[in-house]
Amino acid sequence: MLLYVTVKSVGKRKPVLGRRELILEQTPGNLKELITAVVALQVKELTDKQGRGELIPFLTGDAINDQRDSGKIGFGTVYNDNLPELSQAVEAALLAFEDGLYKVFLREEACDQLQEPLVLNEGDELVFIRFTMLAGRLW
Repeated sequence: MLLYVTVKSVGKRKPVLGRRELILEQTPGNLKELITAVVALQVKELTDKQGRGELIPFLTGDAINDQRDSGKIGFGTVYNDNLPELSQAVEAALLAFEDGLYKVFLREEACDQLQEPLVLNEGDELVFIRFTMLAGRLW
């Protein structure tokens, strides 16, 4: 199933990732399954990226132009050598959703419950909005 995902952070004008294609092997039936599938894909991408160490990293002109849109140009190096644990990552993502650290929108409608049934169609737009905690205290 092909979905389009946008990740945004409140307080930033540009989306963190922009609009990106996401291909799921199975169609999730509820929000919990959707979050689990997205986290599993992200963990797999990170694991693949860690295993593909290049001896001499370099950037081509096209790579620089592609990265310029995101606001950061880099080699994509992963400095953490620890392989991510899928079950811990899924648990953390679900807990963060329950704690209100991010919100999920499907076709511009908020998904509030993890067990709420979802009807996903090919090419649907998903938006993840990450909230930022404010620092300071009330006097």
